Formats: sequence, structure tokens, C-alpha cells
Amino acid sequence: MSVQIDLKDRKAVVFGIADDRSIAWHIAKRLNDAGCRIAAAYQERAEPSFLPMMKELHNPVYARCDVVSDELLDSFFKKVKDEFGEVDFLIHSIAFAKKEHLRGKYLDIDRKGYQTAQEVSAYSLAELARRTAPMMKDGGSIIAMTYIGAEKAVSGYGIMGVAKAALESGTRYLACDLGERRIRVNAISAGPIATLAASGIANFGEILVNSAAKSPLKRNVTADEVADCALFLCSDLSRAITGQVIHVDAGYCITGG
Repeated sequence: MSVQIDLKDRKAVVFGIADDRSIAWHIAKRLNDAGCRIAAAYQERAEPSFLPMMKELHNPVYARCDVVSDELLDSFFKKVKDEFGEVDFLIHSIAFAKKEHLRGKYLDIDRKGYQTAQEVSAYSLAELARRTAPMMKDGGSIIAMTYIGAEKAVSGYGIMGVAKAALESGTRYLACDLGERRIRVNAISAGPIATLAASGIANFGEILVNSAAKSPLKRNVTADEVADCALFLCSDLSRAITGQVIHVDAGYCITGG
């Protein structure tokens, strides 16, 4: 069964595309295929894989950006405003922690490592929302990506679980702040997917096997299935949903783990 959602003349800002395995890329593609025009931010190190993918989108806007650089943020959002004028959607699919902090104990994280993970993975949602919201003249939808490690202690996830917990809480507070402007803010908690970012998590292969074995559907999810949820959250079909964390994980979150 195919459900057609028309996002013609809508515009989305997407953060987090690194390569064709990125969840952000699958979301951007799904929105693009529904008629939405995409403004994508990328980091310099991703340029070799990122730029060729832009040829698959219809008339995209894109520029290098890093959420820890005010200069690059200013430049990127100026370009978006100049090109788009107004924006309907914001996709936040970015996170970062030093690899050693994803493999060691949370107890051992240093102050700088904690601050870095929180700034990039959690605070950036507020930063990007603050810059995007003024362009959302007719309401809008903001979507962040999270993981069950925000709710449960997942071995190998460490500081990222703490940062994602802050991200989920921030989602709820932003939903309250922006609701009167008819801007909805939600998070998608995806099951484990073999992305570039996931490769830094210790024992990620075991996490994939465990999730598939214990989820009610007895399988892992795909990035396209996550993108389908994002498409729904961008559409008017979800117009009464905000401040929620929606699990797209084949039901794994309801089990005992």
C-alpha cells in the first residue's frame, strides 16, 4: 500500500547528511520526492560524498556549515533566507562525541568531552530552531533524531546517551516555546542502523543482532522507514502531534531489552 503525501512548494532545512547511508539523507530524499525543496548543510570532511548526492535532488540549496561556528551558521542561514525566504521544516540529525567516550565508561568522561557532546548533539537543536523559526511564517515542523540510549543505559553509548536525553527534553521544551507559533517539535527514536556515525559505537554489530532478535517484529529497521516517519511528521497528517518521541524501532523499546 502506498500513501502519497504532497509537499509541493514546501521547503526544508536539513542538517546531518554525511553520505548515502545517513538517516538525514534518506529523509532529505523522501521529502524531495514528495515535492519539497531542500537546503542542506554539510561539514567539510563530508564534501566528497555529499556534493555528488546533491545532483539527486531538485534544485537544492547547500553550503558548508558547522553548528559550533557562529560564522558558518550565519552564512548558511543567510543563504537559506536569500534563496527560500520562508521555511517549513527543520531536520536535526547531528551528534558527535569523541570515539574514546563512546567506548569507555561514562564515569571517565572529562569536562571538555562532556561539553562537546552536549553542544553538538543537544544544544544545537535549540540553536538551529532559533535561527529557523523566524522563517516559519505559516507554522512548521522540527524533527530531531534520537535513540533508546537516551532512556536506557546502552553499553557502548556512554556520553551520547546522556546527550540524547538532553535532546529529548529539549524537544519537549521547544514544543512548548514554539507551539503558539504553530511550530511542532518532535523526535524520532530510531532503531540501530548501520550509519557512519554508528560505526564509532563499540560492539555496534552486537547491538544490531540483539535488537533484531528481541524486537517484536524480529528485525531491524531501515533508514527509509525512519524517513517515512519524518515525512508523516512534516505533513498535515501529524498537525496535532508535538513534543513527542516517536519510536521507529520494530517495537524493540517495549521489550525488556
